[in-house]
Amino acid sequence: MSIYTKFAYFARIGVLCCGLTMTLAGCTSTKFGFPYKVGVQQGNWITKDQVAMIKPGMTREQVKFALGSPALTDVFHANRWDYPYFYRSGNGNIEERKFTVFFVDGKLDKWVGDEQPELQPYQIVKDEVTKSEREDKQIKLDDDQTKAAGLEPSKTLAPGIQIDGVLTDNQAEPASSTDTGVTGTQPMR
Repeated sequence: MSIYTKFAYFARIGVLCCGLTMTLAGCTSTKFGFPYKVGVQQGNWITKDQVAMIKPGMTREQVKFALGSPALTDVFHANRWDYPYFYRSGNGNIEERKFTVFFVDGKLDKWVGDEQPELQPYQIVKDEVTKSEREDKQIKLDDDQTKAAGLEPSKTLAPGIQIDGVLTDNQAEPASSTDTGVTGTQPMR
């Protein structure tokens, strides 16, 4: 065996070992999000507003309306409802909260638990919602066209969604079931 053949043999083995090592190391790396791990959410997400709704003396149905159905109801502790919450993010961070309500004779007696968050995870803080310049221009154009036609500008919920007739407490219902006051929608059948 010549020196060139030995060198080629060891070079191939070296390249193969380096490639295998890099491949295996790349599969176990989480630095760049690979492999992706999905977050796991279990239980009830309860906010401070929901906790503020409950008062001693409320019935089970009223508590269920305010907090939602309990995740845990125990046959042996029928006067206790547990609302646990558990979230493990993809990177391994764990968030855990517990909230428990107690009933006496079918009425809410007390509740205990961890401090609850202000908002649901899907809620957007109003201050963070901004409109683009293009949306502002379109809304202003729509209002100007409405004023030019001699009509009162309608209330805009979002770009393209407007309410023309909002009922107040002292106004009558719309004349027909198809007159909903929302423009651009089909009547429900």
